[in-house]
Amino acid sequence: MNLSKYIDHTLLKATANESDVIQLCNEAKEHHFYAVCVNSCYVGLCKKELNNSDVKIASVVGFPLGAMDTVSKITEAKEAIGHGADEIDMVINIGFLKDQKYELVEHEIRQLKQAIGDKILKVIIETCYLTDDEKKMATLLVVNAGADFVKTSTGFGTGGATLEDIELMKSVTQNKIQIKASGGIRDYETAQKYIDSGVTRIGTSNGIQIVTGQTGTTQTY
Repeated sequence: MNLSKYIDHTLLKATANESDVIQLCNEAKEHHFYAVCVNSCYVGLCKKELNNSDVKIASVVGFPLGAMDTVSKITEAKEAIGHGADEIDMVINIGFLKDQKYELVEHEIRQLKQAIGDKILKVIIETCYLTDDEKKMATLLVVNAGADFVKTSTGFGTGGATLEDIELMKSVTQNKIQIKASGGIRDYETAQKYIDSGVTRIGTSNGIQIVTGQTGTTQTY
């Protein structure tokens, strides 16, 4: 199976500079990845570099902690869309979820989706910090809020995607929305297992290694 169209080719590390982002875009075009995923300050550059290609642009919002206020997340999302982003990967307010402020979490997701209109919204619930019950609740809130994807991880937490978490999330989504796995996926075999489990997008900085049959050594977001 050609995995390239499942991959969001990702570069989110703090030290990423302009030349790194240009290289990311060139790699995405060469390997026909579905999208690049970058911090919002580089969306405009990606738009320029990916002109006349079919590679999409995803921008993270409220990243990586999710603890920004809702207005800030909405503003960042709108700015990213305005500069050419096709998709938004937002982080929920994890503390609110743990405080069982479910209405606030769901309302924020819904507001983000309304703000970006027909653009794709992926919602990161950061599974490594959640109990199984919290993972289920977070996934349910994402579904109810009308997002397009629920996403496992930022890649900056204490752990990334697991197949067990994907199965748990699937039990809630019931195919109503899609699932993106991210964090720790570094080789073809592992990526294939996630796709076989029902994942429709993979976030990784090791996309080249995956599609060429190699193994990435680190998740260098």
